[in-house]
Amino acid sequence: MTSPALTRPPQPVRRRRGLVVALSAVLTATLGVAVAAVTTDASAAEIPLSQGKPATASSSESGAFSAAAAVDGNAGTRWSSAFADPQWLQVDLGSTQQISQVVLNWEAAYASAFTIQTSQNGATWTNITPSTAGKLGVQTLNVTGSGRYVRMNGTTRATPYGYSLWEFQVFGGGAGPTPTSPTPSGPSLPTSDTPDFGPNVRIFDPGTSAATIQGAVDQAFNAQLRSPTAQFGTQRHVFLFKPGTYGRVWANVGFYTTVAGLGLNPDDVTINGAVNVDSGWNYGDEKNATQNFWRSMENLSIVPEGGTNRWAVSQAAPMRRVHIKGNLTLAPSNQDNGQGYSSGGYLADSVVDGTVSSGSQQQWYTRDSRIGRWEGGVWNMVFSGVQGAPANAFPNPPHTTLASTPVTREKPYLYIDSAGKYRVFVPALQRSSAGAHWPNGSGSSIPMREFYVAKPGDSAARINSALAQGLNLFFTPGTYSLNETIRVTRANTVVTGIGFPTLIPTGGVEALNIADVDGVKVSGLTFDAGSVNSPTLMSVGRAGTHTDHAANPISLQDVFFRIGSSVQGKATTTLAVHSDDTIIDHIWAWRADHGGAPTGWTVNTGDTGLLVNGDDVLATGLFVEHYQKYEVIWNGNRGKTIFFQNEKPYDVPNQAAWIGPRGNGYAAYKVADNVTDHELWGGGSYCFFNANPSVRVDRAFEVPNRAGVKLHSVLTVSLGDVGTIANVVNDTGGAVPNPAGNTTPRNVVSYP
Repeated sequence: MTSPALTRPPQPVRRRRGLVVALSAVLTATLGVAVAAVTTDASAAEIPLSQGKPATASSSESGAFSAAAAVDGNAGTRWSSAFADPQWLQVDLGSTQQISQVVLNWEAAYASAFTIQTSQNGATWTNITPSTAGKLGVQTLNVTGSGRYVRMNGTTRATPYGYSLWEFQVFGGGAGPTPTSPTPSGPSLPTSDTPDFGPNVRIFDPGTSAATIQGAVDQAFNAQLRSPTAQFGTQRHVFLFKPGTYGRVWANVGFYTTVAGLGLNPDDVTINGAVNVDSGWNYGDEKNATQNFWRSMENLSIVPEGGTNRWAVSQAAPMRRVHIKGNLTLAPSNQDNGQGYSSGGYLADSVVDGTVSSGSQQQWYTRDSRIGRWEGGVWNMVFSGVQGAPANAFPNPPHTTLASTPVTREKPYLYIDSAGKYRVFVPALQRSSAGAHWPNGSGSSIPMREFYVAKPGDSAARINSALAQGLNLFFTPGTYSLNETIRVTRANTVVTGIGFPTLIPTGGVEALNIADVDGVKVSGLTFDAGSVNSPTLMSVGRAGTHTDHAANPISLQDVFFRIGSSVQGKATTTLAVHSDDTIIDHIWAWRADHGGAPTGWTVNTGDTGLLVNGDDVLATGLFVEHYQKYEVIWNGNRGKTIFFQNEKPYDVPNQAAWIGPRGNGYAAYKVADNVTDHELWGGGSYCFFNANPSVRVDRAFEVPNRAGVKLHSVLTVSLGDVGTIANVVNDTGGAVPNPAGNTTPRNVVSYP
């Protein structure tokens, strides 16, 4: 029983977690709080021995704060004891284990004195630490001992409340096996080298008539013509082409549509005709292509009819591993006379034999490709590792060019082998890369029998069971409702999808959590925030942990997030990256300015699109838009971003509602004050404060003034001269709108 005078109402755990993490970071910087830095021995098995094991405690504050919550791997749930001394929390590892490290993630109610103890029988205990003072946040103890049972024995509380732990993690090695994933429950899930990909996937071979193929792609596209619901609909279409040559196919590509080849190399599949994206068809926005989102083309070659293929896309519409045997235009057919803008986009690992014309594209990023030549540029055209790219000349023309990309790992892709079996090819890590990585690129091939092929309707528990079985994940097109977090804990796991499979958390859970392990690859997924606020939609690694993953980093590719769509979603932080060396290759984090459900300042709420705590993180193709506070927060050292595109929130109601720590509004890209080394190439931030044009933000980029923090080719724009950005970076660059008007940018070539 708790004293009525000290009863505290159960806090919304998902909010409190953000508070504790923030406080922990502040205390780490100012008071020297110990932050987890997992040693090599402990990190050799990144999954704690304790995770998911039976846990008991001397008491619990209530049923909402049980002992099991401290060993569930979810830093948004916690154990909390009665308000008395002493108290203990223990976990049964199932067998005797060598213990090398214990990590405690304390809530604000921590212990001022405690010991870590082990036992063989749960009755007789041995101290493996002296009496130790706890501190708010993550606390790491390197220990030596063994036992089946491990407990935190608290003798003195630091507050009038009880003892409270978000997580109690035990690491070890040497005696007995270390589990690499939770124990699967139920029978093994079936797999196949020739799986059923579901009704949303059509597979063609060269023997399929051109009329049949044309009818299928027309049916999918025509259902979207001027449709008021298609942009946020549930329709998903994937058209896969087996190796061979195809007669005239003109494939118009709409929302949630993918056209891809099934060869090992792009030239294994040749389409004569077009894979086409244009303007003029989207309901309410027929005059331009600025809403041509959520579509893709991959792993094929095109002989374009008339010599030029059109791909007039905006965000979340990647073109990868494509060979255009002719020219490519990125602008809509009605681009003249002030109409027809497009606002993309992303091209990687591709070859264009002829000319790439950007036309009315406002910004574009091209990576590791070969082109005949490039023409055009509006505000921000960025190239890294592109053979045939124009010379670096920002801002006139607005071309920012790097000879190579520091680190790349191309996206995994599906193909079919000569025996008719499906496999996923995982390209190898490359350094200082340039040009297309095919044909005959290095990497590994994984048979589909090593994947669980997920389908809409699969529960999170079933998906986690597949992971526990040691399988990779392959998501087929559709929507997935998740009432618990999908947890990837095994190194080198591949999690991929085709056709924009959409994960929607319920009840405020996090949708996807990646452990701090080597080589996990996540690609081809879309996330919609749920109607109950999630503290994060996706996280990578463990807060406070810095493990060297340089030789085999975690990579994220074509991963898209929406706060508000067909759901009035909410998430405090969209993506949190804690792991060192992570590669973020083309994401779009979008707090929606429009949706199938109403949107607004107090409706679809989201503070931050991307939080980076890891060191040596690289972002290539970073799109983050409309968040309500700092849209990107970069706390890690030696981070790099190549291409950043941002729009500030449109819907700020008034200036009083939008005051940041350093004045009016929040910068789009915030590098923390304690960062000593950071670099960005090609960054643009735009405002369009149409809810209240008098709103202003003092700066678009906010960085510490240090020689090691460098920005190249950054700019601001006031779209239609609606609203004000007072400076580009810190107090440098001047304001938009410019006196000249006409949506003229402000450019800073280099800073400092």
